[in-house]
Amino acid sequence: MNAYSWYSKLSKPTWAPPSWLFGPVWTVLYVIIAISFGDVFLLFAQKQISLFVALPFLLNLIFNFVFTPIQFGLKKNWLAALDILLVLLTLAWAIIAIYPHSHLIAYAQIPYLLWVSFATVLQLTVTYLNK
Repeated sequence: MNAYSWYSKLSKPTWAPPSWLFGPVWTVLYVIIAISFGDVFLLFAQKQISLFVALPFLLNLIFNFVFTPIQFGLKKNWLAALDILLVLLTLAWAIIAIYPHSHLIAYAQIPYLLWVSFATVLQLTVTYLNK
């Protein structure tokens, strides 16, 4: 509750979505991520793709999962901004790396890419407004 109270007091742009929207969006995205990233790791385990192809997916998971503790636990907007940029960059790398091996997995990342692109702009804006 303390983290929510802290975040609700931050200055946000007028175009920021309502806080209730984040839960449903991330629920859908995590289902897509679980299935498609699981397929990537299965392909890697079966030696159908190299570590270079699987690595951005692993890094993306790490950066994605540490965002919430950084943003709401440490309450460090600038570090969360850096982290969300890493989420976006590793996702772009992942899509490019997997595309030659599985167009379906690459295309499945489009909703995630769109949301993370939006979330990156939002986080950078919140960081700027609260410096």
